[in-house]
Amino acid sequence: MSAINQVLFDIGGVLGSNGWDREQRAVAVEKFALDGEDFQYRHEETVGAFESGQISLDEYLDVTVFWQPRAFSRDDFKRFMFSLSTPWADSLDVVRRLRQRTRGRPTRVRMATLNNESRELNEYRIRYFGLCELFDVFFSSCWLGVRKPTRQIYERVLGMTQADPASSVFVDDREQNLAPARALGMQTIHFRSADQLSRSLAGLGFDV
Repeated sequence: MSAINQVLFDIGGVLGSNGWDREQRAVAVEKFALDGEDFQYRHEETVGAFESGQISLDEYLDVTVFWQPRAFSRDDFKRFMFSLSTPWADSLDVVRRLRQRTRGRPTRVRMATLNNESRELNEYRIRYFGLCELFDVFFSSCWLGVRKPTRQIYERVLGMTQADPASSVFVDDREQNLAPARALGMQTIHFRSADQLSRSLAGLGFDV
C-alpha cells in the first residue's frame, strides 16, 4: 500500500496540449499575420502578470495584439486561442483509472492539478477536458498569484492542503518545474507518455 495521499498533475504537456505556449503563439502569429518579433516582445512583457492573474485576457490582448486596429475581431482571436487546446485521451484515461482505483483505499488520495495558466484559458480547458470529473481541486497560477517553477507555488499548495511533501507526487513534463518540488521533499514523475506515466504510478503503488 502506497503512502501517497496527494497526486498533482500539470495540465499542458501532460493531460493535453499546451494552452498558450510557444507553438500555439507561433500558429496564431502566422494565421493572423502578426509581426512575430513585436508580438513576442509584448508577450514577454505581460505573460507574468497574465498567468498570475494580475491582468485579464482582454488586458493581455490590448498590449500584445490590439494595440492597433486589426482586420479581425477580438472574439475571432479568442476563439482561435481556445481552439488550439486539445485533450489527450490516453493521459486522461490513466488519470481516470487512478481516480477509480484510489476511491477504494482506506486513506483518501487527493487528486489535483498544478499548472501555469491564465484564468480564461484555464477555465475553458478545465471544462473542455472534463477535468472536474477527475480532480478535487485546481491549483493554478492565475488563482495562486505565483507561477512554476518558483518555490513559492509549491509551498502554497503544500500549505493549503497541509500535505506531507513525502506523501505528495507531482507530475510535469518539464524538469525545471519538477526540481523545486523535489527540493521540498515531494516525489516527482517526469511525464513523457501515457504508458510511462502508468508505469511510474504503478511503481508508487497505484495499479493503473
